[in-house]
Amino acid sequence: MTQPPLPSHFFRRQDMAADRFFYDAPRLVNHIDDATIEALTEVYRSLVPADSRVLDLMSSWVSHLPPERAYAGVTGLGMNLAELEENAALTERVVHDLNVDPTLPFEDASFEVALCAVSVQYLTQPVEVFREVARCLVPGGTFLVSFSHRLFPTKAVEIWQQLGPQDRVRLVATYFGLAGRFDEPVLIERLPEAADPLWCVGAQRLDEGLAG
Repeated sequence: MTQPPLPSHFFRRQDMAADRFFYDAPRLVNHIDDATIEALTEVYRSLVPADSRVLDLMSSWVSHLPPERAYAGVTGLGMNLAELEENAALTERVVHDLNVDPTLPFEDASFEVALCAVSVQYLTQPVEVFREVARCLVPGGTFLVSFSHRLFPTKAVEIWQQLGPQDRVRLVATYFGLAGRFDEPVLIERLPEAADPLWCVGAQRLDEGLAG
């Protein structure tokens, strides 16, 4: 059964000004605790293969990828060029506002893995972005969406702020379902002691040629 689209008011924000103003100044700070970063890096170590082509969506000055692992390429797409230039993991840097244009500036099947770390709560057109990620992934490619409980309250969308952790997990799973072209999402939960919790919802792009 086809899911109905999500209501537009879900994606209102307290600050409706263009995001380019909010992200104009670089923020070279971590947005989750050190132990939570380590947990996320361990998830990436387990699920992001060496030599893969990686898209780091809504990227910043760190990508949390394991530093000892080599990749075919890591493309960072973010809002602030100074932040992206500080990110030593990146081999390509693209400044692009997904809330203005959810279309990704990449060819079909450009990546084996896509990542979105602690940023999904700011997307005002998440289903369109997830659909674009599917287009840019190879069949069988993985999209990993991680988040904690921290956020910029003026920029996080309304529905995100109204939900608790498990319902946020369900919301991200709903984004995958509405986007189509993904298999059933799975949840990875990490709860480091005395640190921010971490939830990671991931799914693989379906091979439509094998479907049905």
